[in-house]
Amino acid sequence: MKICPYLESSFEILGRRWNGLIVHYLFNCPNYCAHFSDMKKDLTDITPRALSLKLTELAEHGLVEKKTTVEPTVQITYHLSVAGQELAEALKPVHAWAIQHITLEKEKQHDE
Repeated sequence: MKICPYLESSFEILGRRWNGLIVHYLFNCPNYCAHFSDMKKDLTDITPRALSLKLTELAEHGLVEKKTTVEPTVQITYHLSVAGQELAEALKPVHAWAIQHITLEKEKQHDE
């Protein structure tokens, strides 16, 4: 049986560290948009350099759009594209499945 190349490419993007979480994060932001500084603050385990690289990678795949404004100061925001929003919608059932079937380390410690 042959593996679907579209599904394989999708998992290649999502399987890279942080990509799915960044899409999920932006999907949960007002207007699917966040400033780099807010993302850096909220996604505490990723370095600023890695976050920048991942956002660039997601932009190359057409999932995120970078917008820069210069008035009154330079502001950089990242928006989920329509394709990114559709991907985030498609991940909702995966999120629901994970909540039901995956036990996090914190929950294990709490049960002990």
